[in-house]
Amino acid sequence: MRWEAQALVPTPNPAGTAAPALLPLAGLVRSVTTPEFAGITFHEVTAKSVLNKVPAGSRMPFEWTVNPYRGCSHACVYCFARKTHTYLDFDAGMDFDSQVVVKVNAAEVLRKELNKASWTRQQVALGTNTDPYQRAEGRYRLMPGIINALAESGTPLSILTKGTLLARDIPLLKSAATQVPVGLGISLAMTNEALSEAIEPGTPAPRARLRLVSRLREAGLPCGVMAMPILPWLSDSDEALDALFGSLAAAGATGVTAGALYLKPGTREWFMKWIAANHPELAGRYRRLYGTGSYASKEYRTWLAGRVRYFKARHGFSHSSGFSHRDLDKPDLDDPRVEEAQYPAGSIPVAVQGGSPAVSAASRPGVQDSLF
Repeated sequence: MRWEAQALVPTPNPAGTAAPALLPLAGLVRSVTTPEFAGITFHEVTAKSVLNKVPAGSRMPFEWTVNPYRGCSHACVYCFARKTHTYLDFDAGMDFDSQVVVKVNAAEVLRKELNKASWTRQQVALGTNTDPYQRAEGRYRLMPGIINALAESGTPLSILTKGTLLARDIPLLKSAATQVPVGLGISLAMTNEALSEAIEPGTPAPRARLRLVSRLREAGLPCGVMAMPILPWLSDSDEALDALFGSLAAAGATGVTAGALYLKPGTREWFMKWIAANHPELAGRYRRLYGTGSYASKEYRTWLAGRVRYFKARHGFSHSSGFSHRDLDKPDLDDPRVEEAQYPAGSIPVAVQGGSPAVSAASRPGVQDSLF
């Protein structure tokens, strides 16, 4: 069915489905629904700028981001970026999953920005807020133009995704890596297929993401894994952690970071509602573990640190840098923000000596901020 022939602007929604979008959106061209993406509305917008400066003082290991989409059909209940949808007058729950903003001119605008004399070719990170390889990318194909624009301008790039659609662009990424440093990261924190289907229902299954890690490594590309979030009482058992790190080692991951569930406002409410509905026996335990904040207690994080450290060593990751719960006994690391999102080896691009491009990467401190 031709994409151009699909219905424009939201239609009345059946009971139990997402509410229509709260329009207007800046730069809105049209809103599209199609049977191919049942329950999702795509709001096609023309952006004036797509390069986003990371706020000063951030622990991110990069200073610039590009996010071609806002909202995400992966529908991860725990997604830390949910609150950013409220900036568009959508809600952080169902709207985040079903009202997806598409910057249809992202590649063209990015190319113009990269051609400015003021651009200094600092690393640009993709996938910092919502997934650039969510299902819509199969139709809009924004990423090839973005990757080409970055590589041709001499700009290092990194991509973090759950989307196996990334495999489509492996030849393009191999070519880009001959021009600029490239880092690649896959988000995968559980191997339990049933749990994954329940809590991240729009994502490719864990087995599919493991195959993607292997394909990237076989192609000579780096691939770090963000094993976040580890879910208390759902994916933190010895059996679950052993299966996770064993599978990542077998797939050839260049590095792994792991960390506990982070419940930022907007995400917290949506996740707690899910827990109450799907695991009512855990609802009270989660409320006590997280109190009124976004982080699990220090006692839990210290315990998880020890278990993750053990299983990383068991599966050969003990010498890979990038671990989000390190040295929690040191007073200067009492602040949980210091622990967050150490980017794993392979996910952040670095140049080799002599100035030639490299596709390997070292981890550097970061935070789970949402940058759009």
